[in-house]
Amino acid sequence: MKTLAANHKSRHVLPTLKPKLSSESIRDAERTQQAILAAAEDEFADKGLAGARVDTIAEQSGVNKRMLYYYFGSKEGLYIAVLERAYGAMRKSERELNLVDLEPLDAIRKLAEFKFDYYLAHPAIISLLAGENMQNAKFLKRSRRLRDMHNSLANVLQTVLATGKKKGLIKPGIDPLQLYISLASLSYFYFSNASTLSTAFGRDLMSASELKARRAHAIEVVLDYVRIR
Repeated sequence: MKTLAANHKSRHVLPTLKPKLSSESIRDAERTQQAILAAAEDEFADKGLAGARVDTIAEQSGVNKRMLYYYFGSKEGLYIAVLERAYGAMRKSERELNLVDLEPLDAIRKLAEFKFDYYLAHPAIISLLAGENMQNAKFLKRSRRLRDMHNSLANVLQTVLATGKKKGLIKPGIDPLQLYISLASLSYFYFSNASTLSTAFGRDLMSASELKARRAHAIEVVLDYVRIR
């Protein structure tokens, strides 16, 4: 028979608490996830979702394949995370332009310059977007973050256009979405089709001189459209 003291003690035993993760453990987990995402971005950009191999991603990231599934659930889950990461990085860089703090025409110029330079510096996003468009944005449609990212950019452009209109610098009636699509496509199409266009016209469109000429052309086309003559 248990003593009264023993019974009393047993009624007041606290449940065992799970130890909290240390800040170092959290940083390690973040580093691991970023290593996986970086390797996955290269693999998906090079081979597409269907051709990409999880084993290759695990090997290139130096991470056990089980950890990949632990963090992202599946190959498709990892693919969506890569798309969100690519879009998120681009949107973050756009926000850092602080367009609303610039004069309206300077803001439009800055964004046009940025889009060209960003696609040049990050060719993987060209391949990722091309692959996702071939699938009718099947996986981007599952992303909860994507729409918020784009809505914030459209709001910034709306503010820039409204300010330019008030100052008599930008013509009225410009749809910020249409402007962004045109602005981005002037650069995106160039890079996504550089190989075929170079072959068709017999000019190396990725040479330094051709890139400089195209960048200037894309910027001038956008500015010529938005400004009041």
